[in-house]
Amino acid sequence: MSLEKMETLEVRVRGLVELVHELKEANASLQERLGLAQEELSRREDYGRELEEERGNIRLRIEKILAQLDSMDASEAGLQEAVHD
Repeated sequence: MSLEKMETLEVRVRGLVELVHELKEANASLQERLGLAQEELSRREDYGRELEEERGNIRLRIEKILAQLDSMDASEAGLQEAVHD
């Protein structure tokens, strides 16, 4: 192999080694960003579940209050009928 071909090969190999190094750094950076994004997604999912649970509790409390109001209306209607009779 001639000296010129050897130098060309050496330059190409150094370029490939540099490219592999850059790709490893980029991969590490992307892995870190992915980890952070997954943590954020998990936090948001937890928050969504908390909101859904709170919504369910509020719904139950409102239904209970409405049932009490219906009961009061029925009692009041019975009293009014008794007074008019």
